[in-house]
Amino acid sequence: MTERRGKVICDITISADGYAAGLDQSEERPFGDDGGDGSGEKLHAWMFETPEENRDEVDQMAAADAFIMGRNMFGPVRGEWNRRWNGWWGEDPPFHAPVFVLTHHAREPQPMDGGTTYHFVTDGIESALARARAAAGDGDVVVQGGATTINQYLAAGLVDELRLHIVPLMLGAGTRLFDGVPPLELEQAKSRAARLVTHVTYRVLP
Repeated sequence: MTERRGKVICDITISADGYAAGLDQSEERPFGDDGGDGSGEKLHAWMFETPEENRDEVDQMAAADAFIMGRNMFGPVRGEWNRRWNGWWGEDPPFHAPVFVLTHHAREPQPMDGGTTYHFVTDGIESALARARAAAGDGDVVVQGGATTINQYLAAGLVDELRLHIVPLMLGAGTRLFDGVPPLELEQAKSRAARLVTHVTYRVLP
């Protein structure tokens, strides 16, 4: 019997022109020039204004057995960890599983409430994925972003499935999905249109 292998899934919200964040990101404006106040309230309105309409997709985002994210998604602190920052999500983050944060600066693991522990990985995307796979067992690993991190995994051919939440918003500039990624062969697995977003899932073919 073939052993089940969990999938590597990238899950991200993007504008209609492919951007996951606008220009000039900061702690006060984590999504930069996003057509609103920079908090992501426009880009992620589908999650907060119509949560019941998109409940399955919201729940699915946090349903993995391990997670990977870039340091820019984890927070605004740059360089050495000279400021204690434990993510944007408060003391009880929504992951409830190990989260592997890509960084160039070592830091001890940070346990949080609810079963989330942040692990800081300094030796690259493949190391982070190996550690996430080990933590997930036969479960799925979700790469949650940002777009620069997802692009690295796509370019390296390490992704099985791509979940996009596409909102009817044009940003025009910023951090864009697929920048620097060679052509991919995608197979549409499913799609669903809601009032503020269209959800599309692609299989990434070898």
